[in-house]
Amino acid sequence: MITLSSLGVSAASAADRVATNCTSASGTQTSATRAVAAPVTVWLAGDSTMANPSSGRCPVGWGSQFDALFNSDVTVKNQAVGGRSIQTWLYEGNVSSTKGSDGECRLTSNTYSSRWQAMLNSTTGMKAGDYLFIQFGINDSSSTCPRHVGPARYQQLMTQMAQAALARGAHPVLLTPVAAITCSGGTATKNRGFVTQTLAAGSATRAPVIDLQTLSVSLYNSLHFCPNNGDYGGSGPLGTFFCNDHTHFDTYGAQRVAGLVAGDVRRQNLPLAAYLT
Repeated sequence: MITLSSLGVSAASAADRVATNCTSASGTQTSATRAVAAPVTVWLAGDSTMANPSSGRCPVGWGSQFDALFNSDVTVKNQAVGGRSIQTWLYEGNVSSTKGSDGECRLTSNTYSSRWQAMLNSTTGMKAGDYLFIQFGINDSSSTCPRHVGPARYQQLMTQMAQAALARGAHPVLLTPVAAITCSGGTATKNRGFVTQTLAAGSATRAPVIDLQTLSVSLYNSLHFCPNNGDYGGSGPLGTFFCNDHTHFDTYGAQRVAGLVAGDVRRQNLPLAAYLT
């Protein structure tokens, strides 16, 4: 397993370096970020709500619509995969169906998935100035293995991924899981876990956190999705936004959620905002 110590980089020093590159102590952009923007790659790691569509109209992950929001200097490489928890995404094929004494799904091997190994590749993977957006927390709430991930393990793995990006001079951006549409009368409500753990991983690594759960619920309320009759496959506003369930997006919904993420990149004044069109 690749660790920061094996790379000769501490979490603190890596975080300090990225923090210095991004903003000054006052929170304003430094001269480095005001300079002419260099081409960067935005890497995406997540589940079906972020993934590229495999076929047909649904589902469409918001990550598939992200590239269109940037100028030509940005390349988005979407490595999100449907049905994955943060652990099964990292250790594809090496997460057993058995829980250990700690309540976590046992690993049969510490070998990383090919997708994470490719992103860690020193030649073709994440490089200095790139970005890594990480959003899980939907499949992780399963009570059974291999997808189950407990809160402490979730925080550990998200922190681990952020630190790996920092060690390469890349900028991790952590996201809370996007909300499904659930209603309490006429109000859309939050329904995802792992928010506290995402915020803690961001604090530990000094990585920005985009609270996509809060942003998405606010959007659903602004669009007056509640109350509804549960028909997510119709031609009305709800059916245009969601697939025939309460979780996955049609193309329009994916575009709106991608816009929420881009909007928060701009609101937080991240250097990546310079590339938004």
